[in-house]
Amino acid sequence: MQFVVCLIILISNAAAIEDLSGKMFVFPQQTNTAHVKLTPSKTSFTVITVCHRSFTDLKREHVLFSMAIPSNTNEFAIIYKFATNEMQPHMKRDKTSYGGLNYKINTWHSICTTWDSTSGLVQLWFNGQQLIKKYVNPDSTPPGTPIIVLGQEQDSHGGGFDINQSFVGMMTDVHMWDYVVSSCEIQKYMSELSFTPGNVLNWAALDFLIRDRVLIENKQLYCQ
Repeated sequence: MQFVVCLIILISNAAAIEDLSGKMFVFPQQTNTAHVKLTPSKTSFTVITVCHRSFTDLKREHVLFSMAIPSNTNEFAIIYKFATNEMQPHMKRDKTSYGGLNYKINTWHSICTTWDSTSGLVQLWFNGQQLIKKYVNPDSTPPGTPIIVLGQEQDSHGGGFDINQSFVGMMTDVHMWDYVVSSCEIQKYMSELSFTPGNVLNWAALDFLIRDRVLIENKQLYCQ
């Protein structure tokens, strides 16, 4: 029996490349350990687009996407601030905020964020709604190996997790590109139509590692 238990743990913590089409990650409880580590196909970025869908009932601050490098734990992050109802994209050593969103609990939300370090412009798309472009200081940081995490916000490179910022709920369709995705392609993503998948993170060929209690289940759909 001991051998079987150990084998299950090793399998659950083994890196895998899988097609997660029609699947979702389930983060069923508040912890400061459970997360999914994603391995990108590139390690240096000057332009980024990230899209994801999430479903939660949290009534507190929580993280939706966290990418850290050794010199900057918020190299690229998406954090929801419950107290002010603001979605905060973090880029390099700066951030901006989008408020007044209809961020309902127990509802699927589709969110895309684009950022171009040359112009410093950030844009958020929320459930198909195109929001304004904003400026963040494109301050450069020394290059370093990125660690991308779902479910936890990194306060150190690959760790420093705070239970009060953890994500509880479901997440699916995570894609990342090394360019600003066109508005037409983002609208296709939002409407769950055929679109060009991420060339850095691709949900249909995702390189990931699960730590602790994160489950993979079939994506929940509404039947007509």
